[in-house]
Amino acid sequence: MAETDWIAFTDQTNKRMAELRKAMPEPSKGFGQLAQAAIAPGALDSRTKELMALAIGITARCDGCLAFHAKAAKKHGATREEVIDTIAVALYMGGGPSMIYGAEALSVFDALPD
Repeated sequence: MAETDWIAFTDQTNKRMAELRKAMPEPSKGFGQLAQAAIAPGALDSRTKELMALAIGITARCDGCLAFHAKAAKKHGATREEVIDTIAVALYMGGGPSMIYGAEALSVFDALPD
């Protein structure tokens, strides 16, 4: 199996999401507002919230979620060690499929530029 180019994958997904946002502007606007509000610092900081989203992406086996939330976690200062701990929790909650997607999530995080 060829290694995934996560940067290209994210770029392609961003283009597809842009097309979808054009096709349904009002729901997209609402979803964007929800995302911003959910990730905004509150009782938990944005880094922690993005790591939680990454764990959910692993258990849901969502490639796009891995790409976007690994990138956002890195942007908010997450370390590789924190991502590995996040993968461990996702593995606990999601079993074997989360082990496979945890490896993919670490691959995404490692592929991102600093």
